[in-house]
Amino acid sequence: MESWVLFAIVAAAAQTVRFALQKVLAGGKLSAAGATWARFMYSAPLVAGLAFAYARTTGQSLPAPTGAFWVYALLGGVTQILATICTVSLFRMRAFAVGITFKKTEVMLTALAGLVILGDLVSLWGACAIAAGFLGVLLLSDPPDGGSVLNRASAIGLLSGVFFALSAVFYRGATLELPTEDPILTGGATLAVVTCWQTLALGAWLWVREPGQIGATMRAWRQAALVGVFSLVGSWGWFAAFSLANAAYVFAVGQIELIFSLLVGWLWFRETITRREITGMGILTASILGVTILG
Repeated sequence: MESWVLFAIVAAAAQTVRFALQKVLAGGKLSAAGATWARFMYSAPLVAGLAFAYARTTGQSLPAPTGAFWVYALLGGVTQILATICTVSLFRMRAFAVGITFKKTEVMLTALAGLVILGDLVSLWGACAIAAGFLGVLLLSDPPDGGSVLNRASAIGLLSGVFFALSAVFYRGATLELPTEDPILTGGATLAVVTCWQTLALGAWLWVREPGQIGATMRAWRQAALVGVFSLVGSWGWFAAFSLANAAYVFAVGQIELIFSLLVGWLWFRETITRREITGMGILTASILGVTILG
């Protein structure tokens, strides 16, 4: 198994647990923005310390960032904040596993964003498999009680996919700007910069717009700290994988998160998934497997 595949699987597992914890937080006294800030605030000091310790232990120096690195890292941080807020908001509308699948439009959109921003290419067959995934998304876009395909839940889900796709491509661009051959160090150094920036930026926004959320996040430190830990593991895994492979392929392997989220939704939240939703997730998952095999 190639190392970037392993990094992506570990990241997907950690991210599933992190989103489950954020759903619990957002269902309590924290807003979507507050639950999002929790992941950055509690993971930022941990990842900075671990990245420094890893560099010292392995006898390496922390890589010097270029100007382009800062642009990619800051843009990635902003788009990830928006993506996470959209996803946490979506959890209040649909079942956990379905919310995760809506977010997975990022796989299809990342291929396009990677081509436009970085010039990353996918094969023709890989592109066809990615396009087929939209059928699964259309099946998932119908609300449980019927209604139009063009509903608020589908719009927020698709928007989260757009933002996650952009953040992934920006993060891959940032990792490529660091002069190191070690994907673990590359991922850790990039993540340390990004999480510090996100903690400050979203914290300032909360201070102005939702001041009570900062205190609420501090009081919910037990669950919020766990969000930070699993966020660290997941993000470090994604960043390491991005430094080694096309972001679209990394997210394709990360679709194993669909299986993890189904198990979490069933075992943890006692949620029932409809046949239509299972069909949609099955088609979307099959398209992602096609990307992995044919890409």
